[in-house]
Amino acid sequence: MRRVIVALVENKSGVLSRVTSVLNRRQVNIESISVGVTEQEALSRMTIVVNVTDLAELEQVIKQLNKQIEVFKVLDISSDPHIERELALIKVNAPTAIRSEIQAVIAPFRADIVDVAQKSIMIQVAGTHEKIDACIEVLRPYGLKQLARTGITGLQRG
Repeated sequence: MRRVIVALVENKSGVLSRVTSVLNRRQVNIESISVGVTEQEALSRMTIVVNVTDLAELEQVIKQLNKQIEVFKVLDISSDPHIERELALIKVNAPTAIRSEIQAVIAPFRADIVDVAQKSIMIQVAGTHEKIDACIEVLRPYGLKQLARTGITGLQRG
């Protein structure tokens, strides 16, 4: 089952490695991990999307993460009201003749063209995992040249 874990950790080197080691030792598959500085420079927020077999396994992972010295707080926000977002950069084959067609196709996704080259364009799209997947599928027939995704980041609502 897919779960979203948020961890507040010290903003220093080696912390990400120790957190992923805990997950590795428990043989938990990491679907996505995103880390960034918070409103307090000394803290980073990790958003980790994992696949676990049951809630008991997830509880053990959270207990192990909380034992790490650099970890201040770990929460499973999957069941709480929360917002998840992901960013993707998609480079697509785009001869001049079809660029307006591609622009019309990406408009419903609120995606933007962020770079134009002679034979390709780069599109930026942000949103839910499902929205990113849908946008990629719509662009696939034009010929995907490159794709980069950030992974999910999330916060509890309210």
